[in-house]
Amino acid sequence: MPKAHVYKRDHINTDEIIPARYLTTDDEQELAKHCMEDLDSEFVKKVSRNDVIVAGEDFGCGSSREHAVWAIRGAKVQTVIAKTFARIFYRNAINCGFYIIESKDALEKINDGDEIEIDIEKALIKNKTTGVDIAFEPLPTFALEIINDGGLLNHITKKL
Repeated sequence: MPKAHVYKRDHINTDEIIPARYLTTDDEQELAKHCMEDLDSEFVKKVSRNDVIVAGEDFGCGSSREHAVWAIRGAKVQTVIAKTFARIFYRNAINCGFYIIESKDALEKINDGDEIEIDIEKALIKNKTTGVDIAFEPLPTFALEIINDGGLLNHITKKL
């Protein structure tokens, strides 16, 4: 069962998600080795496939690097749940085919290590540890189409 990695703070920036010193590659597996390194040096040792990151306001602020999304996706994180996302991170996630969730309530209702199940179709986060369900506003249909096509480039190619 996927677990939550909770960071009870706002403004987690792209340099904390993937430090600039590692921007010498676009290889997701290589970037994943340093994911969240400057915020949580143990993150890559703790994270497992399909785990989720939970954070506060303005997640992904800072530079416009796609590397932040690539590092998280390379670490096999299922999604990031945040109160809000920096707009450039939000667009990069969609353009890279990575589903993200905005939820005003998740940070208060999910604790570090809680087991989480996400039902995208029902727009529902189920905290299996506490038994609490958290509704969220799903992404718009156009964004979901881009994500389901594997990102913006694949989406455009498919439409052509």
